[in-house]
Amino acid sequence: MSRRMTVVFHDDDLYTNLKVEAVRRRKPASDIVSEAVLEWLENREDAELLPVIDAARAEWEEKGGRPWAEVEREMTEALTKRESKT
Repeated sequence: MSRRMTVVFHDDDLYTNLKVEAVRRRKPASDIVSEAVLEWLENREDAELLPVIDAARAEWEEKGGRPWAEVEREMTEALTKRESKT
């Protein structure tokens, strides 16, 4: 579904730079604006997750977490042993 929206640029240089970039990319300026808004929204979602990630990392360190490489090596060794028994 396509929706319309009017964007007012209060900065003439910003508008000019957008139009120049649209020509350079051979894309409508509206596509560039849509991509920029989508990227901004995704970055906001990522930023909201940072406290959750930091809390999980702190809990992992507090409980004596191990590096993934060590866990992966142990899993590979266990699989190798299991396969050699069959």
